[in-house]
Amino acid sequence: MARFSANLGFLWSTLPLLERIERAAASGFKAIELQWPYDTPAQEVKAAVARLKLTLLAVNTPMGDTSIGESGLAALPGREADFQQAFNQSLQWCIGSGAPAIHVMPGILKPGTEVQARETMIRNLQWAADQAAPHGVTLLLEAINQRDKPGYFYSKQADSNSIREACGRSNIKLMFDVYHVGCAEGDILTKLAQYMPHIGHIQIAAVPTRNEPDEGEVNYPNVLKRVDELGYTGWIGCEYRPRGEVEAGLGWLKAY
Repeated sequence: MARFSANLGFLWSTLPLLERIERAAASGFKAIELQWPYDTPAQEVKAAVARLKLTLLAVNTPMGDTSIGESGLAALPGREADFQQAFNQSLQWCIGSGAPAIHVMPGILKPGTEVQARETMIRNLQWAADQAAPHGVTLLLEAINQRDKPGYFYSKQADSNSIREACGRSNIKLMFDVYHVGCAEGDILTKLAQYMPHIGHIQIAAVPTRNEPDEGEVNYPNVLKRVDELGYTGWIGCEYRPRGEVEAGLGWLKAY
């Protein structure tokens, strides 16, 4: 269980962040990852994490204008200044809290902007990686399946990896979310082996329900065995929607 991280954007999501952190520690988690923690001071989170002997992993960049359906800014042509402001917010929060990674969200594309979006994404990531590097912060790129986010900049590992390669920055890694890989393309074990040298974090949830990873079509004992065989020593993020009370659904962890 020590290898599993509680994603507090999904687990205990209705509670204030500091209370979610307490619940994660009380449930036996040794690490946490966040999504948008910016309404809670970074120093308060840092203090809670230290007191509870937790490891803080990552945050997401701000979504942008959610009232018009934005889901990130990094790949949106013409929004470079907004992206830089959002990224700086994330980076300063990480510096204050001790979080070592930022999931950079590219956003939903307008039809016909694909070429511009790719160029914008690469420039923005190169700039962001250069800002983050002196602080030891890694940037994470996560392909998200099109069923959950239609029009999202990338949905397959080959596409997010292509952006990583084009950026030429050693502090840009892939976020391999088994749920999204399962929904978008399948062949999970092969893709784990293919991209493992470039993976900075792994997340899990049942496919197709996104509930606890003890149901559905993905055999997680086999997946996590393969992760071990491939030499991954990082955390496994539990980014799933609980079927009911979080604690009631944690029985699946006993197998590990």
